[in-house]
Amino acid sequence: MAKFFNEMTADVASSPDTLNLTRAHYRDFDLWLKQQTTERLQRKRAEADLSFRRVGITFAVYGDDAGTERLIPFDIIPRIIPAHEWQQLQTGLVQRVQALNMFIHDVYHDQNIIKAGIIPPEQIYKNAQYRPEMQGISVASNIYAHIAGVDIVRAGAGEFYVLEDNLRVPSGVSYMLEDRKMMMRLFPELFSSNKIAPVDHYPDMLLDNLRSVAPVGVDNPTVVVMTPGMYNSAYFEHAFLAQQMGVELVEGKDLFVNDNAVYMRTTRGPKRVDVIYRRIDDDFLDPLAFRPDSSLGVPGLLSVYRSGRVTLANAIGTGVADDKSIYPYVPDMIRFYLSEEPILNNVPTYQCRKPEDLSYTLANLSELVVKEVHGAGGYGMLVGPASTKQQIEDFRQRIIAKPDGYIAQPTLALSACPTFVENGIAPRHIDLRPFVLSGKTISMVPGGLTRVALQEGSLVVNSSQGGGTKDTWILEK
Repeated sequence: MAKFFNEMTADVASSPDTLNLTRAHYRDFDLWLKQQTTERLQRKRAEADLSFRRVGITFAVYGDDAGTERLIPFDIIPRIIPAHEWQQLQTGLVQRVQALNMFIHDVYHDQNIIKAGIIPPEQIYKNAQYRPEMQGISVASNIYAHIAGVDIVRAGAGEFYVLEDNLRVPSGVSYMLEDRKMMMRLFPELFSSNKIAPVDHYPDMLLDNLRSVAPVGVDNPTVVVMTPGMYNSAYFEHAFLAQQMGVELVEGKDLFVNDNAVYMRTTRGPKRVDVIYRRIDDDFLDPLAFRPDSSLGVPGLLSVYRSGRVTLANAIGTGVADDKSIYPYVPDMIRFYLSEEPILNNVPTYQCRKPEDLSYTLANLSELVVKEVHGAGGYGMLVGPASTKQQIEDFRQRIIAKPDGYIAQPTLALSACPTFVENGIAPRHIDLRPFVLSGKTISMVPGGLTRVALQEGSLVVNSSQGGGTKDTWILEK
């Protein structure tokens, strides 16, 4: 069995039965956990499930025959990170997101990184997320990815890696907030005995961040959250964030363009809108500019945006930087734009568009994780060690047919955290998605969404693939 780093124990564990010394920042929690009965933990888990279902904290799974709405499993054992580890992560995340924003601005303006020969031009111009309509357009404060969700994993020896950057419409922050509220309700004694950094101020930080990038000359901006509607997989989050920020939740039909400005229909008449936190993909934003069959967008929105009279968060065209074919170049971006060495490492990545990388990938499919460059949600990927020979051969044909559509990475032994499963407490693999806010400054709350692969041995943590979530504790010094 591959060795994995156990978040709670001091040494690398080679099997779930290995008994190791508890790591210092877990000791108080470990003592508490040993005093809990299985019956109490089961009762608390059932209470959490019932509460989440009543509130409507569900996730839509497209194509799911069992129904469109599914409760995201919540695990009552938190993931705990000490202050010094969090400081390293936060510094590295701020560096990374700063460079990514500079890269996107460069792509749509001077293109210095292409001229320097660091990124091949076809990687930009043939990217499905590249928007030529944004070329030469200035955006407020030169910020494109106002909200970024960066997926972090810890490998076998305990080192952190960035797995991917989510810069278009990153989701999951509502589950971070609701998981914390649930843990405080279920186990208040833990919060009185542990110094856990708060996360409940995230909506205030988000609103301040959005207001800070309002169009020039707007002193008291009106902010709205724009949703595709109640059938979207993350609709709960859209409604939740609008409610928490105290702003309107709108659909495209609630907005219109007039006299080169965006307005919202209200019972008191039209109201000017200055900042749109949009949770809709570029293609559907404006039927006059992108997909003409979109009924989700606002006709004329791009024209207002280009003139600088409304701010969109995240910016149109941001997806050019979160494509998995661009991911391998992020360390080079940090060196190019910031003249710094990356604090957080990438996972080694093979680009199948390169003949030598393609040959290596095809020869080692049973050992690699292969992903579609535009894939998301855990779909369209091959986890070699967990796949059958037939699945590997089928995927081989897909790669051969379109090599530039795939990247490959070694199968990391993701760190594991104790998790309360049907058979008791056992290690399950996890990742972490912190949320980085970029405006006049770059800020983040101490924590993020910890996702957990609930099936034994599984490395796929995505909610759409049956993963669950945990509360993430950052211990204060």
